[in-house]
Order: sequence, then structure tokens, then C-alpha cells
Amino acid sequence: MKKFLKSLYLTKRFFAVLFTIVGFFVLSYFFQELFGAVKLLFYIFIALFIFDILLLYRNKTGIQASRILPDKLSNGDENAIEIRIVNRFKFKVSLKIIDELPVQWQLRDFKIEAILNTSEEKKFTYHVRPTERGEYHFGNLNVFSSSILGLVSRRQQFSAEAIVPNYPSFLQLKKYDFLAFSNQLKLFGLKKIRRIGHTMEFEQIKDYTTGDDVRNLNWKATAKRNSLMVNQFQDEKSQPVYSVIDKGRVMKMPFNNLSLLDYAINATLVISNIVLRKHDKAGMFTFSRKVMDRVVAQRRKAQMHLILETLYNVETDFAESDFSRLYVDVKRHIKQRSLLLLYTNFETMDALHRQLPYLQAINKTHLLVVIFFENTELKSFMSKKATTTHQVFEKTIAEKFIFEKKLIVNELHKYGIQTILTAPENLTVNTINKYLEIKARGLL
Repeated sequence: MKKFLKSLYLTKRFFAVLFTIVGFFVLSYFFQELFGAVKLLFYIFIALFIFDILLLYRNKTGIQASRILPDKLSNGDENAIEIRIVNRFKFKVSLKIIDELPVQWQLRDFKIEAILNTSEEKKFTYHVRPTERGEYHFGNLNVFSSSILGLVSRRQQFSAEAIVPNYPSFLQLKKYDFLAFSNQLKLFGLKKIRRIGHTMEFEQIKDYTTGDDVRNLNWKATAKRNSLMVNQFQDEKSQPVYSVIDKGRVMKMPFNNLSLLDYAINATLVISNIVLRKHDKAGMFTFSRKVMDRVVAQRRKAQMHLILETLYNVETDFAESDFSRLYVDVKRHIKQRSLLLLYTNFETMDALHRQLPYLQAINKTHLLVVIFFENTELKSFMSKKATTTHQVFEKTIAEKFIFEKKLIVNELHKYGIQTILTAPENLTVNTINKYLEIKARGLL
């Protein structure tokens, strides 16, 4: 009986009809001749109420439902979750599906409404966007069924509790995976880079064919064979590429509900895969007060899995990052000249100047690329029209901060340090662009 009462819900239609009948009873107080008809109407309402309950509870199975979850969620991306519903009633039913979503999303009004015919099966897909790495706890699946009368609703609760880990954006990784060998880079905002130098190893001498670089003609071999011969080169491979992530408090700033740290983590996962596909060595480490989460740059089958698992556990410590520690660690542990992609953020010239000596020292022995972020909130604020003196003052301050970011870029270029100033949402594309440019120009 207790189980029955817990599953039985009165609908809005029930209360609407009941209040209407109560109104008629009040009206019959003034018009005695209506009382008999209203009384009959009340008995009919009670009968329909009981009949509706019998319709919904006569079939023990009622509705069958299940939720299909991915093995893991992709951070910052739209993840598809599917719900399958089968109607085992002998009549058409109206459904309201309430899924118990993880607390991280704070969704209190999530529901799906549908109508199913007899024995009909439907699939419902909804999308969620997680913005915090970690475990997401899904609760039970609740389905409320109503007959055509709609006076009561039967709740069926399906045990669908599950814990799904939220990993760095592997969907982005799949999206950009083919770019290392694709000729359609412009579709994704990537630009073709013209090779302007040679950092290549000699492979063989071959016959000249249309399209070969005439600068590679081998005149001695041409004279011997009496036909044009060219030197063929192959790219130098297995060059170390490290993603260096600043996990200090400056990287906790959120944009579109995703922190700069998570944007950097997602970009690191994608660029590491591209690096391995280009036959280079991919590695990573993080730093704040000390260097942590180190993955030595290598080319092996398990490298991407190791990087993914390491990135999953990276969290900020809200401290001010120590760039002197970074310099000492790089000097001590990275002996071969490497490409270092440093994800950090500088808001002012003073902040840059405090760390500039260490960046210069690192750039002497390695190819350093400093990647930091535009404040897109300030840009959107600047696009609004100022109507008051106070707003003009605020826009002037915002413009000063935007201009200071450009000064930081110029200051780093002055000391020969490669830079990327990017909006957070364009970080991955711009990082791939820079890597492909460095490879094409032979800077490493």
C-alpha cells in the first residue's frame, strides 16, 4: 500500500475538475435545482478517478525505460545522453520524464514530455555540457504516465544510478585528429604555411617530376644520367614538444563557464595527439609553486593515454606561479632542444616584467611559445555604446587593458619569444596553427 501511494500523483487536471465541482456546489446553495445535477457530476468524477487508477495500475509493467550514458564525458563539449522508453500499456499514454542529473549542473527543472502509442518505442536524446573535470553522479530515471483521462499520474522509478568521469575534451581530439594529414585545414580556421627553410634529412636522389622544388636539383647526378635528378629530403622527426601548463590562480579565470586552466588542458590533449601524428615526441608538465604532473616527451602507443590520465587530475592550487622554479626544472630535466608551449596569462606589463628574465633564459636553449588569453568579456563590453560619463570611464579602462595585452605581445617579440594571444575558444586552433608554422619554417 505504501509503495502504491508513493507512486500515485494527482495531476493539475484533477484539481481543476475538483475545484470546478466545488464551485458548482457553492452555486447550488443559491440555486437549489442544480444540487442534484452537481451531486451526480461529483459521483461521476469519483468513478472516473477510480477507473483512471485501475487503467494505470492494472498493467504491472507499464513503462520500460533505460538511460544510455557514454563511458566518459568530454569537458567543455556537448555530450549526448539517450533515454529509451517503451509503452507496455494497452492504450496511448502521456509521459513526463525526469532524469536525476548530477549536482554540478544545478538543473532543477529538467523534464521531457511525450506521447506514446500502444507498444511504441521512442528514443530521446538530450545534450549536457560539463565544465568541471571529475566524477558526475547520475541518479534514477523517473517516468510519470497518464492515461487519456489525465486525472492521476503513475510514477515509475528506474534504477539508473551511475558515475561517469569527465575527462579533458577528447571530442576535440577526434575533431582535429585528421588535421595533421588533411588538405582542408581552412575549414577549421587553420592556415597553410609555406615552407621557407630546410630542417630536413637527405633521403635519396630521384627523377625530377612536375612539382618538385627546382632548388633541390642535383646537377652532378643530372649530368651523369642526362636527365633531371633531384635530392629528396624527409622531415626531421622525433623532436620533443612539451605542453607547459601554468596552474596558478591566474588560470582559474572563467570564460563561458570553463576556466582558462581547462581550456589549456583541452588544447594540450589535442596538440599532443597532433604532435605524435607528426612523428614528434609529445610530453607535458604543470607548474605553480613547483613543477608537477610530468610526462616525459616520448613516442609510444601508451603516450596519449598517459597524457589523458595525467590531465584528468590537474587542479589549480590558487598560488602565484614561480617561474624561477620552472626555469630551473627545465634546465635540469630537458637536455635536448625542445618546443615548449607555455600556457599562462598576463594581464599587465608589470606581471610580464617580473617573469621576463626567466622566459628569456628558457628561450636561449629551447624554442619557447608563450600562449596567453584575450579578455573576451572586455571585448564584448567595448562593443556596447556608452551613454553616460561613468560608462565612458569604464570603457576607457577596458580599452587600456586590451591595449596592454598587445604591448605584452610586442615586448615578448622584442626579445625573440614566440607568442600567441588568443580568445579562449580559439586556443586549440591557434596552437595547432603555431605548431604547424614552426614545423614548416624549420624553427625547431
